[in-house]
Amino acid sequence: MNFDNIKYPILSLTKTVQELRTLPMGILVELCDELRQYLLSSVSHSSGHLASGLGVIELTVASHYVYNTPFDYLIWDVGHQAYPHKILTGRRDFINTIRQRNGLHSFPWREESEYDVLSVGHSSTSISAGIGIAITEKYENNGRHIVCIIGDGAITAGMAFEAMNHAGDIKPNILVILNDNKMSISKNVGALNSRLAQILSGKTYSRLRESSKKILNGLPPIKEIFRRTEEYLKSMTTPGVLFEELGFNYIGPIDGHDVLNLISTLKNMRKLKGPQFLHVITKKGKGYAPAERDPITWHAVPKFDPTSGTLPQHLGSLPSYSKIFGNWLCEIASTDPKLIAITPAMSEGSGMVNFSQQYPKQYFDVAIAEQHAVTFAAGIAIGGYKPVVAIYSTFLQRAYDQVIHDVAIQKLPVLFAIDRGGIVGADGPTHQGVFDLAFLRCIPNIVIMTPSNENECRHMLYTGYTYGKGPTAVRYPRGCGIGIPLTPLTEITVGKGVIKRQGKKLAILNFGTLLIEAIHVAEILDTTLVDMRFVKPLDEELIYTLAISHEDLVTLEEGSIKGGAGSGVNEFIMKKRLKIPVLNIGLPDEFIPQGSQDEIRQDYKLDAYGIQKQIDEWLKNSC
Repeated sequence: MNFDNIKYPILSLTKTVQELRTLPMGILVELCDELRQYLLSSVSHSSGHLASGLGVIELTVASHYVYNTPFDYLIWDVGHQAYPHKILTGRRDFINTIRQRNGLHSFPWREESEYDVLSVGHSSTSISAGIGIAITEKYENNGRHIVCIIGDGAITAGMAFEAMNHAGDIKPNILVILNDNKMSISKNVGALNSRLAQILSGKTYSRLRESSKKILNGLPPIKEIFRRTEEYLKSMTTPGVLFEELGFNYIGPIDGHDVLNLISTLKNMRKLKGPQFLHVITKKGKGYAPAERDPITWHAVPKFDPTSGTLPQHLGSLPSYSKIFGNWLCEIASTDPKLIAITPAMSEGSGMVNFSQQYPKQYFDVAIAEQHAVTFAAGIAIGGYKPVVAIYSTFLQRAYDQVIHDVAIQKLPVLFAIDRGGIVGADGPTHQGVFDLAFLRCIPNIVIMTPSNENECRHMLYTGYTYGKGPTAVRYPRGCGIGIPLTPLTEITVGKGVIKRQGKKLAILNFGTLLIEAIHVAEILDTTLVDMRFVKPLDEELIYTLAISHEDLVTLEEGSIKGGAGSGVNEFIMKKRLKIPVLNIGLPDEFIPQGSQDEIRQDYKLDAYGIQKQIDEWLKNSC
């Protein structure tokens, strides 16, 4: 999609932020309108994150207009807000390649642009990094400003408050902008609040505040009256007392869609020293009615027709694993009131919307707080109930200590429903779920299951739910099942695999949903094929039988080879001194880039053709 200079006359003048800063303020409102329309048009053609970007158009323009980026550092949190930032920082003509193989990254990426200060994908990291950068700037004293933009609920994570608590102690020169789009702490915006923000960010107030502290320092009663009056004024008109107590000078809330007021406020705040906090109210999906009405549905979208205002419907498609999980939750909850389902802000993605509506008393969304989610589940288990933590593989990484310390050591019966295991696709390295098998396998007391299809997934969830002897994990992929009929729920024998095909010489030990690819390979090469089902405990008896009856073994998994399921097989083979070669097929020791799931599987030889080719080359080289 070529950029249309005629359709976007002002945006055509702002290919870089240097050009943006040459524009008169009078035309910035029109620029924001053009940028919003260009973002809508681009994402509708390419797919990607939409609603969040639409909500930060004015904030992005104002921030780059006031601050001398890239010398001044603009750090984005929850990077899906950063599409407008990418457009304004020299990547306008490539925005249609975002999330595609060899295209622009979904999120800010240091290797992509000098304007991307911090590579992000997970939330709530901006303030911590910003404080670290601010400390180095204090050492260097170059006059650089540090601005962190956090939003889309990221302020709800403990890490953000840990960082702000530290900032209040060491008092770096840093500005935190809260993009409050009603997914965090919001309050109505009015003329009084806007005017108050102007007053509180201005020179007069700043001087009064600092000079009064000095003058009144020797008069404690009067100083205390002044302090209380100031706090009372703020408590009546703003929700900022919390941030003041953390050591920040709180300003706001102000209208995040008034670009001129934003610029004026930011110019004032640019002169202030110490930790500053600007509370900005925005509307997610701003300027596109369907996204404004339903920002969750329009958060991340496929290609669509912006004129119709509807997303394409995939009628007749197979149910996703997330939906299979959500339906399983409802099925269990219908007979067991002790089921408690927990998610860290992933209700929609994890297929839990229907469950949350049907069983609201058994459902908890703890916001973007993965650590809390896991230890909260531990408490639920101690209380005699049955917690199920629905969490993406990539986000489970953030609660690793809690899995070990609060669940596994205590052998608590917490079921982890790990969504997006394996290759996730377009969101790239920060979201690929490739490490879970490796980092969970080394934890004692945990049972790890890898279903090969949607029906197996249901039975494994049920098995984990009824296990009761300690934590269990069921790891399933992003995407749809393969059309296997669903059967009544039954428990699976823990630690037992299933031989799917008997062949000669070589045996393929499959872990997970690559089984459908392995079936084709096994037929062509006439090999034995086993669905191992369990990564931990391994079916050691079956592995031993296969090892003494075959000449070669191949392990297959959609995860990191290092430390993964195949490594567990290697360890057993060596422990028993079994003299048989083993080929581990999976993902190599590197971060997996973006692209569609099919593209990545082809690139890493995890489709049927690639698996066969790897086996053929290995056998050929071993001769």
